[in-house]
Amino acid sequence: MTALLIIDMQKGMLSSTLPPRNNPQAEANIARLLAVWRERDRAIVFVRHISRSPTSVFAPGQSGAEFQERFTPLAHEHVVEKNVPDAFINTGLERWLHARGIRHVVIVGVSTNNSVEATARTAGNLGFSTVVVADACFTFDKTDFGGTLRSAEDVHLMALANLHGEYADVRTTDDVLALNPAATSTSPAPAHPQTAAPPAGPVP
Repeated sequence: MTALLIIDMQKGMLSSTLPPRNNPQAEANIARLLAVWRERDRAIVFVRHISRSPTSVFAPGQSGAEFQERFTPLAHEHVVEKNVPDAFINTGLERWLHARGIRHVVIVGVSTNNSVEATARTAGNLGFSTVVVADACFTFDKTDFGGTLRSAEDVHLMALANLHGEYADVRTTDDVLALNPAATSTSPAPAHPQTAAPPAGPVP
């Protein structure tokens, strides 16, 4: 079985104070994937960030911490609340997946170089067959360590490059939806320098 992990699609991500972003079609692609997972009654995990900082838009009780309306979980769908970028840290997510026999995860959401990348790295390291959906993630402009402003698209592409073939298989929404449900796996990603990356899982 393959679980869809939707990362940090919260109202705070719509703030006008955030830097410019990329992938304006990301929300539509996340919604497409969510609709398919719901139609097939497969596992969905909604992850939201709850900040430890009382001044954050993601602090408990702030409207920014709420899910965006189109990504609000249904009553029976699983919600993970995290305090750091990685959705596996101190959340019980790994145990929840194992208890249901889930060994494949498809990751979407925001931001590509932060919570998405952190979660995908851990998923791959824990042995989950991991797919990150490139056009169903987005991020923001960021100044690099040398002081150069990098566009959101550059930051996004570098984060995906960090993941692909090392911790995850990077695909598009169309790729994921086109996978044969009867298949047991797709072609494996290139091997990690130390540990072979598991093959991507099928769409449920």
